[in-house]
Order: sequence, then C-alpha cells, then structure tokens
Amino acid sequence: MSQTRFSGVLAPVITPFTDNLRPDSQRFIKHCNWIVTQGANLAVFGTNSEANSLNLAEKIHLLEELVMAGVNPEKLMPGTGCCALSDSIILTKRAVELGCGGVLMLPPFYYKGVSDQGLFDFYAQVIESVADDKLHIYLYHIPPISQISISLGLIEKLAAKYPINIAGIKDSSGDWNQTQAFNDLAIENFAVFCGSESFLLQNMRTGGAGCISATANVNPSAIMGLYKHWQDSGAEQRQKDLNKIRIIFQAYPMIPALKAATAMYGEDSEWVRVRPPLTKLTDEQYSDLSRELSSADFQMPDL
Repeated sequence: MSQTRFSGVLAPVITPFTDNLRPDSQRFIKHCNWIVTQGANLAVFGTNSEANSLNLAEKIHLLEELVMAGVNPEKLMPGTGCCALSDSIILTKRAVELGCGGVLMLPPFYYKGVSDQGLFDFYAQVIESVADDKLHIYLYHIPPISQISISLGLIEKLAAKYPINIAGIKDSSGDWNQTQAFNDLAIENFAVFCGSESFLLQNMRTGGAGCISATANVNPSAIMGLYKHWQDSGAEQRQKDLNKIRIIFQAYPMIPALKAATAMYGEDSEWVRVRPPLTKLTDEQYSDLSRELSSADFQMPDL
C-alpha cells in the first residue's frame, strides 16, 4: 500500500456480537490484528461485516476502538457509504480524521433507477463536505445487492472533477467483463479490486490492484500468496487452490459460514452470532462445513 492508493488483499471484516447483539469490540480488534499478521488489510464495514445492520454510532465507535488499540489506520478502508447523505458525510469525515488510508463507498442504494447525475451529486457532496485531500474514495460496485450500477461514464466524470479523491473501485458484480472494463478506463492511478479471489489472477494480469474478498476473513495468507506471486509459474495452481476453498464457503450463506469457521478454528463459539434478519448456520450445516474444510486441509494458522 502506498500513501495514496491501496493494493493487495483486503478483508471485509466480519463483526462479532455479544449475547445481547451489541458489537464485540475486543473480538473485533483481535480478528483485525490476526488478518493483518497474515498480510492483508482491513475493509471494515463491508457487506460481510453486516455493515448495514450497524448504526452510525456503532461504526464510529468500532473504528475509534481499532485505532486506539494500535491498528495502523493506513491499513483501514472502512465502508462509509450510507443511504443518508448526512450519515455518509459524518462517517467519511471521521475516517479521514482518524487517518484511514481510504474509504469504500456504496452508492445510496434504497432508491432504484436513480440517474448518473444523482449519483454524481451524492459523491460530490461527500467529497466537498469532507473537504480534505487525504480523502481517498474507492467506489463500491455491487449491483446484485444494491441494484445500483456505477457506470464507466460516472467514474470518468468523478475522476475528472476529483482526481485526488477518487482512488479506485471494488467490483462485486461477479462479471469478469465488468471488472476488465474498469481496468480499461484511462484514469491514472485508478485502483481496481475484484470482489472475489476467484478473479484475482485475472485481475492482476489485467493491471488490477488486488481483491477485497469475503474469504480474506478466513484464508488471508493463501490469498496474499497469490497476490505476491501472480507472475510466478505456480500462480495457476495457487488460483485453483483458492477456488477450492471459495467454493466450499459459497455453498453456504456466506456471513454465517465465515463466522462459523472463525468459531471452529479459533475455538470460540461466541463468533457464530449474526444480527437478524440473518441466522446462524444450522447444526447440520455447521457439521458439514467443518467436515468439508477438514477434507480440504484448510487451516487458520495462529488464530
């Protein structure tokens, strides 16, 4: 990671909850530190963080706790895109004040069929309200969930107006052609992250910056291994090995499965909790996941 742009692997860090369903900051800090020791950076408050089940005060508190606990803020790319413009401004401003290396910003996703101009106005208002050259926004393109597309034209317009602030994009469309189109944009120093390590080798070969992936919560070292060695002769095998683990997790509801694996390998059953409307894995699913991961020789070393 440079001072102005992220690269590599980032985890949308899963959020642990106490028995009264409040965020568990101590487990959160511990998990973040483990991910960093495995070589990855931290996209806290992403989709797999249950970010939209957390309120503004909870996010700010967790972010402040991380920094106070000694996590390097330059390794942090918190998700700060909210439906309410004012919430996005408040959270983004606090992230910049804390020294975060960037922010990952969803478009406002409640209203569908909004225009590019409306989306431009939203991002422009955040940038101009924060009014700080240290703000580096990574747009978050996840139309399967948000039902809002971030067009190539919108990105070009934003980057032309705010070249310091518009730093890159995470593409979770699941469509490689879309990721490649983002890489093909003629925007200087624009970092493109794929939303799954399944596309990591392709993304690196096309000039991408890395990946921001759910399974970086549980398999960060191996994913970092491909990022570091994507030009080596063993890269294709590394990609196949990653895909094998990814396929196991994708067969289950992803967030509960990530938490279940963390509970298994960290020997800490508190991790299985999710906030409604999500539900934890059933006992049968938990046993099946454990068996499949064991059969794949999966490990979470030093957790």
